Amino acid sequence: MNITAAMVKELREKTGAGMMDCKTALTETGGDMEAAVDWLRTKGLAKAAKKAGRVAAEGLIAVAGDGKAAAIVEVNSETDFVARNQQFQDLVSGVAKVAAATPGGRDAVGAATFPGTAKTVDDEIKEAVATIGEHINLRRADRLEVEDGVVASYIHGAVAPGLGRIGVLVGLRSTGDKAKLMAIGRQVAMHIAAASPLAVRPEEIDPALLERERAVYREQAKESGKPEAIVEKMVEGRVRKYYEEVVLLSQGFVVNPELKVGDALTAAGKDAGGDITVTRFIVYRLGEGVEKVETDFAAEVAAYAKK
Repeated sequence: MNITAAMVKELREKTGAGMMDCKTALTETGGDMEAAVDWLRTKGLAKAAKKAGRVAAEGLIAVAGDGKAAAIVEVNSETDFVARNQQFQDLVSGVAKVAAATPGGRDAVGAATFPGTAKTVDDEIKEAVATIGEHINLRRADRLEVEDGVVASYIHGAVAPGLGRIGVLVGLRSTGDKAKLMAIGRQVAMHIAAASPLAVRPEEIDPALLERERAVYREQAKESGKPEAIVEKMVEGRVRKYYEEVVLLSQGFVVNPELKVGDALTAAGKDAGGDITVTRFIVYRLGEGVEKVETDFAAEVAAYAKK
């Protein structure tokens, strides 16, 4: 397969590895991008795959809720300028309030009635497109509820209450004091925004993802030349370290790095008067996973000048 400069550039952006190493990795793996990432990791030339590409989506993340239930939404716009527009901010806040009262995800929220109107959320957004003059899209919506406990939230990069570029919801099940639960819940939500855990507990990690990590660790360990039994022990040691990096309860707590998040919650539960269980967390990062369309501005200007 012909390895193009664009493929090498993409791999370099994903892994931070050198250009020649990226080209070698793609050649060795027949141009398979994900396999090339793992090849580089096996050789110690890349730490891990980054989220693909830079993103083009602007807009806002919003959270809303009443303590026992909360929702998080992402509403995209074309420019950051519109995201700072009061009309747009009011629209996104309204969508979040609808989502907090509407189970069922994005489509259910889009079909629900927008506050103070007879229109659906989707129709209200269409009207906003006409008045603001820019494409606006309700990209996604999630809702989190606990029967006994609290749902805490955190917004990073806030431009207004409940509006920003990163949003987190975390559910805490407990019979303890609700105010104290909300306080530790907000700290855990802040931790999640900073530390990017993949799961609450080890058993919740995607088995395919875990097996991929094991395969990389196994290849790295084999290069040591040690016996198979030792290799497997090395692999298990790396897996335990991986859990500390990506499992919420095993991560060092950003508020107090001397404690693991699980230990901090145990202590907080004693103070609140009831054991605390993290039921689930949701994280939205603005534009996450949306590929940026690369443009050559100079070429665009030249092409326009020829018209």
